[in-house]
Amino acid sequence: MPTWLKIGSAAFSILLIGVLVFGAYWVLRLQGNISKASLGAGSDKTEGALDDSRDRMQILILGSDTRDGKNSNYGTSDDATGFGHSDVMMLMDISADNKRVSVVSFPRDLLVDKPKCTDQESKQEFPAQKNVMINEAMSEAGIGCAVDTVNKLTGLEIDHFMMADFNAVKELSNTVGGVEVCISDAVYDPDSKLRLPKGTSTVQGEQALAYLRTRHAFADGGDLGRIRAQQGFLSSLTRKMKDDGTMSNPARMLEIADVVTRNLTIDEGLASIPTLLTVGNRLKNIDVGKVAFVAVPTVPAVSDLNRLQVAEPAASQLFAAMRKDIDLTDPTAPPSPSASPDPSASAEPTPSETAPAYDKALQPVTVANGSGVPARPQEIIQALTAGGFTQLGQLAARPVAATAVYYGAGYEVVAADVAALLGIPATQVLPAAGVAGVQVYLGSDLVGGTGADSAVQLPSDIVNQTAGDVVCQQANPALITR
Repeated sequence: MPTWLKIGSAAFSILLIGVLVFGAYWVLRLQGNISKASLGAGSDKTEGALDDSRDRMQILILGSDTRDGKNSNYGTSDDATGFGHSDVMMLMDISADNKRVSVVSFPRDLLVDKPKCTDQESKQEFPAQKNVMINEAMSEAGIGCAVDTVNKLTGLEIDHFMMADFNAVKELSNTVGGVEVCISDAVYDPDSKLRLPKGTSTVQGEQALAYLRTRHAFADGGDLGRIRAQQGFLSSLTRKMKDDGTMSNPARMLEIADVVTRNLTIDEGLASIPTLLTVGNRLKNIDVGKVAFVAVPTVPAVSDLNRLQVAEPAASQLFAAMRKDIDLTDPTAPPSPSASPDPSASAEPTPSETAPAYDKALQPVTVANGSGVPARPQEIIQALTAGGFTQLGQLAARPVAATAVYYGAGYEVVAADVAALLGIPATQVLPAAGVAGVQVYLGSDLVGGTGADSAVQLPSDIVNQTAGDVVCQQANPALITR
């Protein structure tokens, strides 16, 4: 072998070994940073295995207010220990074709029904509770209980979660060199120590954390103003990372990954560096105009005006659109094609074309809610009303797994038409001697909806902003400084 070739081969070998050692170091370092927890708290999973690179993916993003460890500077252990409360709760929904992302925020003051949860480490059971704040869900039985609670509320089945603490915000904002935010007037919040001048500012470190934590600086000083500010911050961060080419810069991504993984708790299915890289790779080319930020529609709670409850029918419409994988920025667009179609999906029934006509308005139809989702019957009733059925009733029912349409004597044709309208398979339309008329018995599978051909109804202002929008937040008049 010529001398020059020997030298070249040796140099290449040394370079290759260096690359492998460097790569192994970072994989081990990042993997060692990760903290893990269970995805659920005892709920049954009905969906099949997820292909993280090709399937639609839903990730619940949580911000913990725990004062343990690095967060002890922000209060005492009396405020929150362990996992704490979910100071921030957002559901990120990535479409199968990687062309759009929806980020749906849940106000921490939202009152919901929490399911029975079991701490997956101690195996201690916590009973179901009604009308409790959603941010309390993970304080007893862990993060998995927050996941189960959101699943119960929305009718979705979340694939993964990520939970960060106060320190993550500070370190990430420092790593990217600060994030631009805008406010209508100069403001000072003595609780969070947020002080901002009028107009655009760059926040990082403690100031970035104060911006995201403040409960009073924006709008009327409530939770909804804080949500809009948080969404504006994330929009600005998304634009900055996109414009700076961060997502395509391996060195920068390693630096950010190191910061994030040191302050992150994720579910066991997501807890590997290759999986996290796969998710990051899916996000890097998405159009910022297709990253939609939404807040669950709410109104002041009847039981406590200082709390919130879901606003109907807007909340049911949002959750139905999410279950149908609708583009929230353009509800008329067809759903994204699924990368992994379900081969076991049953054909939908079709109404009989030869059966004699009947008056839909006279047919008794009852909706029995065994789904465990309080808002679900309202969505079904809306669909039935739109389809011409107006003699409707609803009742509570024991939980069941599978949705079915039951019918009494003489109502077979009506039951078939109801099932077709709701998209319920013909195999789930059954006679029942004890039923007068037709009964739609909703199960936890959440089959049925507004029908395949029905337009999805959504409030016109359901999207607060996209990541492409530069929004200036309205300051709380009570905290404006001169």
